[in-house]
Amino acid sequence: MKKIVTSIFFACLLSATGHASSLRDVRFHDITNDTTHINEILDNASSIKYDNLSNLCGTIAREFIGKPYVAHTLEDSVEMITVNIDQLDCTTFVETVLALAYTVNERRSSWHDFVFNLERIRYRGGQLNGYGSRLHYICDWMADNTYRGNLEDATKNMPKVFYVTRSIDFMSTHRDRYPALKDSAEFERIKNTEIGYRNHRFPYIKTNDLGNKTVKAALRDGDAIAFVSNLKDLDVTHMGFIVMVDGEPHVLHASSSHGKVEITEQPLQEFMKKNRQFIGIRVIRLKE
Repeated sequence: MKKIVTSIFFACLLSATGHASSLRDVRFHDITNDTTHINEILDNASSIKYDNLSNLCGTIAREFIGKPYVAHTLEDSVEMITVNIDQLDCTTFVETVLALAYTVNERRSSWHDFVFNLERIRYRGGQLNGYGSRLHYICDWMADNTYRGNLEDATKNMPKVFYVTRSIDFMSTHRDRYPALKDSAEFERIKNTEIGYRNHRFPYIKTNDLGNKTVKAALRDGDAIAFVSNLKDLDVTHMGFIVMVDGEPHVLHASSSHGKVEITEQPLQEFMKKNRQFIGIRVIRLKE
């Protein structure tokens, strides 16, 4: 009953704002706490003066420091627009912050506007349509959101850019790790997505170049970053934000090893060198 009430309530709000005409299912961790906290963040952020959208993201991201890391909060028997402000993994943390910043930049201040923007960032074409519509791979997430004008792949304009080519098919070759892929139709949808990323070439900045002065100068406080994996069939295995500490870039992320959202003690390059599964980063910005 709670899920139905939530969905109807959300549908009414969407109708009032003109964001959607059909019913959308939304799963809240705690509807009262989530909606109240979202409105508070949006209200506070609306008065912030920011030089660019990355700086706005950095300010909002800091609001989540100390929140617990919890994996698999999006996974359920039915794919829904999941809103969970209190339990975050690296990807949901980045998506949540980006959606909040997007909403603030639109000069909107209600949680239902945030949920609309979360859906537009998380799902292909901006619309939930089952498990296969979620943008699971970061390469796919970036391509789809860049095409729709939500995000900018800032990496290609950074100093010291290199390119790597991968065939992305981790999910289909590790089907047993994804319960939703027991469904043959969803499995085929994922495989069809992967076809578009055979021999996929994308830009990144190598770990050894992250200490370069020109690279550090080009990074902005609040840039979203994706950590490029050394796996042959996957592009990215972690995400976070750049935050400047005494002029040095550090990482603000949902840390699985420390169990919370935190700023790394080490600067970005040192953090990367201690995590050898990462070979470099991609830099992502909201489209100005």
